[in-house]
Amino acid sequence: MLLVLLKLLLGFLLLGVTGGITSSYYLILILPVITGATGFGLLGTVVVSVAAAGTYWSFVWFVDPARYVIPPDQLRELWLRVLLLGLIGFVTHQLVEASRQQAKELKTVAEQLAEANRNLRAAEAAVRRSERLAALGQMMAGLAHELRNPLGTMNASAELLAKNVPEGNAVAAELSGYIAKEVDRTNSLISRFLEFARPVPLKTGPADVNALVDRAVAMLENKQPPAEVAVNKNYSPDIPPVELDAELIERVVYNLLLNAAEASPPGGTVTVKTRRIGGTVEIAVIDRGTGIDPKHRESIFNPFFTTKPGGVGMGLAVVARIVDEHGGKMAVESEQDQGSVFRVLLPLARPT
Repeated sequence: MLLVLLKLLLGFLLLGVTGGITSSYYLILILPVITGATGFGLLGTVVVSVAAAGTYWSFVWFVDPARYVIPPDQLRELWLRVLLLGLIGFVTHQLVEASRQQAKELKTVAEQLAEANRNLRAAEAAVRRSERLAALGQMMAGLAHELRNPLGTMNASAELLAKNVPEGNAVAAELSGYIAKEVDRTNSLISRFLEFARPVPLKTGPADVNALVDRAVAMLENKQPPAEVAVNKNYSPDIPPVELDAELIERVVYNLLLNAAEASPPGGTVTVKTRRIGGTVEIAVIDRGTGIDPKHRESIFNPFFTTKPGGVGMGLAVVARIVDEHGGKMAVESEQDQGSVFRVLLPLARPT
């Protein structure tokens, strides 16, 4: 506004010293008009154009009617000059508005392209991860098949050895027991690997989400040795039956509850919540435990990744796979030494 006033003043002075109403420098008044049109809206453009026209027309009052007469054709010229200022202001305003609208559209398109680019990178990462998991699954299936036969031989040999060890040979009996125990543990590990490698057969049907979460909580409470945490339940009553494999989702919730209990201090609290969000159902497991190191956040769902001393890193990988098979998503929020929130998002209508 100050710039417009300054230009009007300078234009008035320039016209005053170069002939007033007859000055050919009247076009200098276009500058404040353009400034007003680019800086203000339509009303501001009209006000500035009227002010510029008034600045020029004011010199008519300085004409001495006793000495000068403005012929009709010259009077039309003066009106044309005044109208020219208004026309330039209006056209400039229209061009500026069109430019602003185009800039908004380009910004929207740029944001959409950026979002699409982020989604594309995420999809590429998911495809690469799926390819790695597929190759890993094939390798595990073949390796497990090759290991099962020698393990069976070792187990049978350990049992035969235990039966034929003299009663007084405690060392041999203990060692044969170790062999059998480790063979059983290896067999269990191979079974978990195969479970991850094979396709997950879903037996879907309408299921009560709150009821299956209750069953998972009961499994945790009846676990031996018992979990040293209290479980708070916060269920939403407006969740309709969901088409899913209740047994597998119950297992997902139990694994998340077990992880939360293991991450919590003795006497801590684990909260499990359910709610409906649009077309999805959310199951959230919340703990106030050690949290997840930020550098491990992207790896926790990868097979064989674990931070537990005796873990094999298959629990969350299987959980994520089951949720993926249901067309759902997993989300994690965690802060170091503050706790974690694992969210399972399942669609109300399972996609075909």
